[in-house]
Amino acid sequence: QVQLVESGGGLVQPGGSLRLSCVASGSISPFGMSWHRQAPGKQRELVASASRGGSTTYLDSVRGRFIIFRDDAKNTVSLQMNRLKPEDTAVYYCKAIRLVDSKREEYWGQGTQVTVSS
Repeated sequence: QVQLVESGGGLVQPGGSLRLSCVASGSISPFGMSWHRQAPGKQRELVASASRGGSTTYLDSVRGRFIIFRDDAKNTVSLQMNRLKPEDTAVYYCKAIRLVDSKREEYWGQGTQVTVSS
């Protein structure tokens, strides 16, 4: 079992920045790590991911504004969010996932609210 705890959310004005952090209770080295978000009335969507090998992917609408970092030594994955827009408002969730004997093993954090508003 791995527990994930997010922090860093809050209220920010459009154009501002926030840095979200996700701390794992154990090693994240075996896991692909990602950030997801869910806005009211919408489906949860993948925002950014960082594989075990360090390759990253981004949702088109955040590419160039958000950066995902994983620090395996600290069991932490962060999401630096710049030039925030009102449409970035959502609950942001951290996820860890791996395949074990072809079975999917995944863990989610409890989420942190990000609100972008003037």
